[in-house]
Amino acid sequence: MLRSLNKILGSTIVATDGEIGSVHNFLFEDLSWRIAYLVAETGAWFSRHKVLLSPMAVGQPDWTRKILPVSLTQEQVKSSPDIDTDQPVSRQQEMALEQYYGWPSYWEIPAEPRESLMTGDPHLRSCLELVGYHVTAGGEALGEVEDFIVDDRTWTIRYLVSRAGADSGGHILLLPTEGAREISWTYRHVELNRASANL
Repeated sequence: MLRSLNKILGSTIVATDGEIGSVHNFLFEDLSWRIAYLVAETGAWFSRHKVLLSPMAVGQPDWTRKILPVSLTQEQVKSSPDIDTDQPVSRQQEMALEQYYGWPSYWEIPAEPRESLMTGDPHLRSCLELVGYHVTAGGEALGEVEDFIVDDRTWTIRYLVSRAGADSGGHILLLPTEGAREISWTYRHVELNRASANL
């Protein structure tokens, strides 16, 4: 089923033995548009305030009560590899997470120098960062990113939600991510294929 990521933000994350914290953000892979990690805000109960959790650990959510159960214990999360979620996440750090939790990779390691594993993955992006980006298709402005619509079975972002300008009535647009041609993180801009945007 399709869900608004904005409505999932703030949901309570519950481990098998108690509450962990709440959903603070999502990191997605900008080639496949799959959610790679939930960023959990843990509060004051452990030394790190934010941790990364794979959607693979999420059980059946209670969408009405905004509760996301995970198949982890509080101690597992507390003892997980230390990663600064406010900095680019390197593939080496992702490998450490996968080895610790036993999660399968959402990406395949390409044939590249070992040194590149230390740098931030250029395709792993923050959903909160993308909010406010300008969206265009074929040179026509389609508004700014306000939300994301995700398939809750695959955790794949299917649509960007944008609000057209006042001159277009300010109506809401659902723009398929499969039509995304380019994301410019420098210029805060998303370019879509004109045909996919139904213009």
